Amino acid sequence: MARKKLSQTQIAFIIILWIVLVVYILLYATITPFTVISILMSGAIVFIPIYRSLKK
Repeated sequence: MARKKLSQTQIAFIIILWIVLVVYILLYATITPFTVISILMSGAIVFIPIYRSLKK
């Protein structure tokens, strides 16, 4: 079952929320290797579907 393509507004909102979350983590959390890996993995979870949606 194919999903609908994301709209530009949805993509922008998702990216802004992810950036806010990352900035919050970087400002208030202790930066450890686990923190960096978590940020990278969350970026992959956010940006891979966005890339696939734009590629269609």
